Amino acid sequence: MCQQPSTRPQWQAENFYKIGKLGKPHGVKGEISFLFDDDIFDRTDADFLALEVDGLLVPFFFEEYRFKGSETALVKFVNIDTQERAKELTGCNVFFPRQAADNAEGELSWAAIVGFTVKDVATQKTLGTILGVDDTTVNTLFEVDTNAAQPLLLPASYDLIASIDTQKREITMHIPDGILELD
Repeated sequence: MCQQPSTRPQWQAENFYKIGKLGKPHGVKGEISFLFDDDIFDRTDADFLALEVDGLLVPFFFEEYRFKGSETALVKFVNIDTQERAKELTGCNVFFPRQAADNAEGELSWAAIVGFTVKDVATQKTLGTILGVDDTTVNTLFEVDTNAAQPLLLPASYDLIASIDTQKREITMHIPDGILELD
């Protein structure tokens, strides 16, 4: 289980979003596998990742990292120098600061918009909050919490997005006809 390192600052969870999870140690010098959904840490000048330790977000600074595949990297954090220390981090959820992602060049990743609210461009009504993004099928879907028994599934398509306000954490979308009437 993740053990909290020496005193380090903590932040509010809403200022971060989950980008992956740490796997097993790799070798004996503190390297650990990182299974990521978003490579934003490589596309920005990130010095650290936030790990969820005992329910708190704690910064862990990079010493180095290298890609092992399209969704896996081997990470070496500062002051994590043994296999035993790396093993303490196994299973920790990994988060990235929203502010750093907002300042990144290009489009936001799907992972970055989890927690954003969705508004219908036609009615200007708020539909709910994005709980997750289902990309297990050919058609990627937003899972939107509308306070109904089941999440509303909306097509996650750049063509349907009218605007994204990262400050308000809000996406305005063109909702396809009839989709709100589906059970």
